Amino acid sequence: MFTGLIEETGTIISTEIRGTSRRIRIKAQKVLQDISVDDSISVNGACQTVVKCTSHDFEVDSVQETLLKTTLGSLKAGDSINLERAMKIGGRLGGHIVQGHVDCIAKVANVSIVDGGGWQLWIEFPAQYQKYIVPVGSVCINGVSLTVARVNNNSFMSAIIPHTLSNTTIGLLKVHMTVNIEFDILAKYIENMMQFSRNDQAEKSSVLNQYIDQPL
Repeated sequence: MFTGLIEETGTIISTEIRGTSRRIRIKAQKVLQDISVDDSISVNGACQTVVKCTSHDFEVDSVQETLLKTTLGSLKAGDSINLERAMKIGGRLGGHIVQGHVDCIAKVANVSIVDGGGWQLWIEFPAQYQKYIVPVGSVCINGVSLTVARVNNNSFMSAIIPHTLSNTTIGLLKVHMTVNIEFDILAKYIENMMQFSRNDQAEKSSVLNQYIDQPL
């Protein structure tokens, strides 16, 4: 589990196709201080398992399912990526609950610079996910925890502060570029519970109707 607060930006050293998977080698500094093989790490918002590490880089294997649902398959040598180690229990949750399970790939629709050097970043996402987006709710873009400022159908806007632009890869985004999106897990749990509640009510109603329809 992660917080969406990026610890550093790493650099892709190399990628290697291995059957239906891809081995990705990443240069980093801060996150290497206490990671080891089998640890989880967020790479542009996708939870990956460290399969090899040295004092200056680490490697992960992205399986076919990950490559289909995220932008990791398009990464190439020299690309910058957002990195975050798994959250430690007992620490401050400065962002929001992030699983590193990317829901979809979305597209940068518009970028506008505001006074003070920040951005208004508009993201267009698949329409079926509209139910998970609400104003002032949380969303994760390429592993970065952000607040939804505005919603317009299947697009939302986040106000990005200069610090985020300087310390993550959000500042490298341009119109039409693709990003990894993870919606708030709490919204998905609520949806699931409501669905079960509706099904339970429908079943009880059906049983009651059958009882009422029985002749005396």
